[in-house]
Amino acid sequence: MAKVLQRHLRQIWLDVIYAIFLRELKSKSSDKFGIAWSVVSPVVFIFMLSYLRGRMDGGDTHGIPTFFFMVYGMILVQFFMGLVASVSAAIKKNKPLYAFRQVQPISSILAITLFECLVKIFVILVIGVMCFILQFDIHISDPLSLLFNLLRVAIFSMSIGIIFSLLTCFVPEVDKVKDLLMRPMFFISGVFFSLQDVPQEYWPYLTWNPVLHAIELTRYAVYPQYGNAGVSDLYLNVFTLTSLGLALACYHISWKQAISR
Repeated sequence: MAKVLQRHLRQIWLDVIYAIFLRELKSKSSDKFGIAWSVVSPVVFIFMLSYLRGRMDGGDTHGIPTFFFMVYGMILVQFFMGLVASVSAAIKKNKPLYAFRQVQPISSILAITLFECLVKIFVILVIGVMCFILQFDIHISDPLSLLFNLLRVAIFSMSIGIIFSLLTCFVPEVDKVKDLLMRPMFFISGVFFSLQDVPQEYWPYLTWNPVLHAIELTRYAVYPQYGNAGVSDLYLNVFTLTSLGLALACYHISWKQAISR
C-alpha cells in the first residue's frame, strides 16, 4: 500500500512560490535573447547614459564621480519602476493558477518580487565587473547602508505594486493611471540632478518622493562627502513600513474578491 506523504503548510507555500518563480523565468526565456536580455538591456542603458554624462560635465558631482552618481540613481529608479510594474500585473497574470486551492495571489507576488530582485542583483554585478575591467575606482564607504536602502526600495515598491494590483482587479482603468504616474518618476527622483542643485524653497515639492530619499541616501552611503541635505532615513523608514502595512491590510481584506472578478 502506497504511503501518503503529508507536507507542512509552509513547505507547500514555498513549493508554490518556487513553481511560480520558475514559470516567470520560463516566460522571460521564450525568445532568442532569453533571460539575458532582462540583464543586458538595463546594463547597457545605465552604462552608456552614465558614461556620457560623466564625460560631458567634468566627471564630478558634489564630491562623487558623475558616472557613479548616475549609476546609483538609475539602478534604484529602474528597480522601483520595474518592480511596481511587475507586481501590479502579478494577480491578473497568474489568475488561472488560483483554481488550485494551494495557490494564492501572495505567492505570485512574492515569486515575481524575488525574480525582479535577482535580475537587479545580476545587473549590479555586471556593472561592477565592467567597472573593474575599465579600471574605474569603485568606492563604497558603508555597504550595509547601501544594502538596507535596496531592501527598503524593494519593500515599498512591492507594497505599491500590491495596491495597484488589487485596484486593477476591481477597476481595470487604474492600470492606465499607474502608467501615467510612473512616467515622471524617472525625472523627479534625482537621477539626473542632486537635491543640492535645487533651491531649498522647492524641496517640499520633491522630497515627498521616497525614491529621491533612497537615491540621495545611497549616494551618501557610498560617498559620505556627498552629504544628505534634505533627505531623511526616518521618512524613508516610515514610508516603507506604512506602505507595507497598508498593502498587507488591503490584501487581507480584498484578495478573495479580487481573484473572483
